[in-house]
Amino acid sequence: MDKKIVLIQDNEEVLNIMDEVLTDEGFDVVPSLTTEPIEQLEEIDPDVVIVDDHIKGKKSGSEVIAELKSEPETENLSAILTSTSFDLPNEAKNCNADDYIEKPFDIDHLIDVVNKNT
Repeated sequence: MDKKIVLIQDNEEVLNIMDEVLTDEGFDVVPSLTTEPIEQLEEIDPDVVIVDDHIKGKKSGSEVIAELKSEPETENLSAILTSTSFDLPNEAKNCNADDYIEKPFDIDHLIDVVNKNT
């Protein structure tokens, strides 16, 4: 069975590239430009969520991940933060993300990080 990924990005082009790369690697990807899939995690049942820190909406990606990590139902769900921020390692640590991917990203690094966290 394919590993399932919820992928939330702020840029449609980046979303499409990441979706294509991960799908080609055999993952079942649920891509979105909004946080809507976060509200449906119970039905989607992903193995990992990848969230950009600068997503559209009321919350940042790091706030979304911090909330996921604070809830008993989702605290063990792997969460990866993506951003162009120069301070991404600290931001990821502060929100309890399991890992991070700096943008612009290297495709091989993206695949390695996702494989490591699924």
